Amino acid sequence: MRNEPLQNLMDQAPRGQPMDTEMLRDMGISERALSYLVSAAWLQRLGKGAYLLRGDHPTTEGVIAFLSRRIRGLHVGGKTALDWQGVRHKVAFRPTVVLWGQDSYKFPDWVKDHLRYSYQTTDLFEESLPYSEGLKPIPAGNPSVLVSVPERAFLELVSDVGKGQTLEEVVNILATMRSIRAPVLHSFMAQCTRIKVLKLARTLGEESGFAWGEDLQPHVDKRSRGKRWSNKMKDVRITLKP
Repeated sequence: MRNEPLQNLMDQAPRGQPMDTEMLRDMGISERALSYLVSAAWLQRLGKGAYLLRGDHPTTEGVIAFLSRRIRGLHVGGKTALDWQGVRHKVAFRPTVVLWGQDSYKFPDWVKDHLRYSYQTTDLFEESLPYSEGLKPIPAGNPSVLVSVPERAFLELVSDVGKGQTLEEVVNILATMRSIRAPVLHSFMAQCTRIKVLKLARTLGEESGFAWGEDLQPHVDKRSRGKRWSNKMKDVRITLKP
């Protein structure tokens, strides 16, 4: 007689992605069947409510897909989003995956065994801008993993300067950002409420020599006309013109 729960698991389980009990239930696997599959070693338990097919290994995208079922607005942002879309200064051996989301969240202990990450809930934009704006899967990527488009990722990267992200590296990354879409960048900057982000993005854009870096001053004036911005963050003081 066919073992239907096991067959469902083998047919439907996403490779490289941890599964929660809701996903397994949608595959037709009851709590009783789940207990059997774990005891028979068809499933390995990563932690409370997290399971993986026997012999499988969690991938970066698989772990993020699992977490996206728990964290509103979870997405790959900033430096990592740019890197995944081919914008980088150098290839890191084991990079930290930059994650953003809407809510505070206590990550399960098992996640750090498979993913080196940072996570923040910094709000860069006005409430009128839908949080999902500029978030989409990358081509050939996991459809459950949202990634910031380069223009949003640029502002997220700028936001991280002084918070573990060096300005020098941002400048080096910027040298490869020729394909930024000016209208898209303008639309995000028009909604951005962070003075540091606006002024630093403006300054970096002007110094880049790229066409998209022109005419960003009006976005600064909208929030902070005639005011110099200065702040000491960790070991660096950043002063930006009005």
